[in-house]
Amino acid sequence: MQQYETYMKKCFELALKGEGNTSPNPMVGCVVLDKNNNVISEGFHKKCGEDHAERDALLKTTPEKSEGGTLVVNLEPCSHYGKTPPCADLIIEYGIKKVVIGMRDVNPIVAGNGIKKLKNAGIEVVEGVLEEEARKLNEIFITNMTEHRTFVALKTAATLDGKIATSTGDSKWITSEAARLEVKNIRRRYDAILTSSSTVLADNPAMAHKNKIILDRTLKTDFKNSNIYKSGSIYVFYDETFTAPEISDIKFLPAPVKDGKLDIEFILKKIYYFGIMSVLCECGGILNGSLIDYTDKVYHFIAPKIISDNSAKSAFDGKNVKLIKDTLNYSIDEIKTFAPDILLTYYRQTML
Repeated sequence: MQQYETYMKKCFELALKGEGNTSPNPMVGCVVLDKNNNVISEGFHKKCGEDHAERDALLKTTPEKSEGGTLVVNLEPCSHYGKTPPCADLIIEYGIKKVVIGMRDVNPIVAGNGIKKLKNAGIEVVEGVLEEEARKLNEIFITNMTEHRTFVALKTAATLDGKIATSTGDSKWITSEAARLEVKNIRRRYDAILTSSSTVLADNPAMAHKNKIILDRTLKTDFKNSNIYKSGSIYVFYDETFTAPEISDIKFLPAPVKDGKLDIEFILKKIYYFGIMSVLCECGGILNGSLIDYTDKVYHFIAPKIISDNSAKSAFDGKNVKLIKDTLNYSIDEIKTFAPDILLTYYRQTML
């Protein structure tokens, strides 16, 4: 199995070329080898509705060249008609004799049926090559399919002592330009970004993205002049007891309130209903504290600064844990440097 790991890593690289464009589909890359194990074609899924990775790769070569060869792909080939024909059928048509797969498709429509179709055609199937990495690559898709909900990520930027702003609200800039550029890269991975009215009022951010979700319980932001409302599809959630203005470019969505705050669980269910499969939350400490119970993944930038003020704003607020045994526990997945800052990426241990 080890001899296929290099090709599987190439599949991951190819798959990432479609990052941010394939939702609600997974990211998939494919490498085709001839019968002498020479690479003859590569492909990836570029966009939802377009060719899957296997079809993209195979159509770049011919059955004469691929006959007796091997196809390497990070996700089980589909076996059904959707927006495109079944990839398993094309693999059979092109005379492939071995298919190497990173992981089985968790979509119940596929879920082993693609592998079954290939084996019934006499094709050898090798499974589980770099499976852990394959699952991590498509963590959003897996969450959508297995838990039927939106994947929630959270981004925060704090000082060494955990502060996101001074007591006066000053926060520009805690992190470096390099770190802020990386935030733009992170945003592209998600279907939408989510923030609060407090952040809109304090920072007047633009947050360039195709979909923006703003939690504005009392409808207090300036919907006509705030930067965040000037581009993208806008969803504003507000207290259902209020009356929303009529603005054609903004979708106002009433939500119930719990303990004086908008019901986060209701909002997350609602955006999943709208087809938003993943969301990146960029908020202040209070909303971060409310969201953390629903968060799958955290991007935590840390700047080598210390504010040293108890009244300064914290990255996570409102939980008021009294005992260490009651803290939320996490597993650090990755540490990157964006000099002079670092980025910790971590997951809730219960979500691994």
